[in-house]
Amino acid sequence: MAEIETPVMLTDGAVQQLKSIMTEENVTEKHSLRVGVKGGGCSGFTYILGFDEKTENDEEFMSNGMKIIMNKAHAIYLVGIEVDFIDGLQNRGFTFNNPNATESCGCGTSFSA
Repeated sequence: MAEIETPVMLTDGAVQQLKSIMTEENVTEKHSLRVGVKGGGCSGFTYILGFDEKTENDEEFMSNGMKIIMNKAHAIYLVGIEVDFIDGLQNRGFTFNNPNATESCGCGTSFSA
């Protein structure tokens, strides 16, 4: 695996939660964390976060010890993004701090660029 500059940063909290999910769901070593975008949501794009197998259109890299795959075409929307996990009384879940987003919605999972 050729390591490229990491376009996506995972916080310690995100990695801890992802490893817990991997154990609970019996995610195998052939799967990596897929970070991406898809059209939709109230602001134009919605984030993709899940475990998947690498395809020929993907780039692979490491962040905080976690192997990540991302479709090459999604990099323009995701370079510099930080994925965190919040476990508080008001909110619980993954958050996306995206410097490329020009607008985001109240739910935090949709953005425009």
